[in-house]
Amino acid sequence: MIKVSDTAKQKVMQLMQDDGFDASTDYIRVGVKSGGCSGLSYDLKFDKSQDESDKIFEDNGVKIIVDKKSFLYLIGTTLEYSGGLNGTGFVFNNPNANRTCGCGESFSL
Repeated sequence: MIKVSDTAKQKVMQLMQDDGFDASTDYIRVGVKSGGCSGLSYDLKFDKSQDESDKIFEDNGVKIIVDKKSFLYLIGTTLEYSGGLNGTGFVFNNPNANRTCGCGESFSL
């Protein structure tokens, strides 16, 4: 399961609307791919469809889909949004990560 903080929900809803997506029917796709300074990086995008092997969650009014491969890396993760002095953007609070990079966009297990 992936959780979504209140601040992340507000930003997701705003960005989905700005990009022509409908938060009541469309999804935010969260994934993991090879790359980044720590070995694995997060991938986040909007999607209107799901694949047969996708895991589907809903938290805090946000529909989330995760591909089967990425699911194991993301169990228990909370999607947050930071608008502070250290930078603006989505932040993944992943309890499975042993090490993260300074920017928070990549991790290793």
